[in-house]
Amino acid sequence: MKHRIALIAHDRKKDDLVALAGGYVETLQRCDLVATGTTGQLLIDKWKLVVERKLSGPHGGDLQIGAELAEGRVQMVIFLRDPMTPQPHEPDINALVRACDVHNVACATNLSTARLLLDQLVIDVARAN
Repeated sequence: MKHRIALIAHDRKKDDLVALAGGYVETLQRCDLVATGTTGQLLIDKWKLVVERKLSGPHGGDLQIGAELAEGRVQMVIFLRDPMTPQPHEPDINALVRACDVHNVACATNLSTARLLLDQLVIDVARAN
């Protein structure tokens, strides 16, 4: 089974997520990727990754990904949040992170944790092939 990974980043963290993905392109190419709108497009443009794009976060993209997660279709979430900037869709963000906790889905909200999850993903993908 292919891993399905959700990739999300607030505006001030999008460059960080794109750079992070660059270090894991070969592994991410072997996964099904889903992302919120702008973040997904940046990953497509920079790394030529195949990404299913949802709506932008403020327009419901976080909720769309949360619904997939609740249905068991997302195995990992990398959501680089900007804790210093208020977000108009904060309830949606909290619902997504809560859904990760409820459904025992790994969720990274900062670069350090994201690297740990992606390093493990490298191992998991290598074992599967």
